[in-house]
Amino acid sequence: VQLQASGGGLVQAGGSLRLSCVASGIAFSMYTMAWFRQAPGLEREFVGSIRWSGGGTGFADTVKGRFTISRDNAKNTVYLQMTSLKGEDTAVYYCAAKAYGIVAATTMALYDYWGQGTLVTVSS
Repeated sequence: VQLQASGGGLVQAGGSLRLSCVASGIAFSMYTMAWFRQAPGLEREFVGSIRWSGGGTGFADTVKGRFTISRDNAKNTVYLQMTSLKGEDTAVYYCAAKAYGIVAATTMALYDYWGQGTLVTVSS
């Protein structure tokens, strides 16, 4: 199983960025996919997720209204579209997968597989 996250980089505050996560080795359409992030010196935190069935999404309050998540099951890919970026969004972003997971699964331990992370740096 491999989750390959990409799309990170340096962006100015107020800008946008889209992250991608390509999954292999799993029946992607049967997995709820999530994004977490970890800022320097802080614990990894839930950002948002998209359900395996129906495509329902859920987000942390800190990103609600600014970030969206979508998925393309034909490409085994989940996307995190980030807009109106702020300095506090600077972090390593990780994708995660949970079989038949619910969108409310915001705890790291609930997820089965993890990607390697991609760094997002927002300059002010």
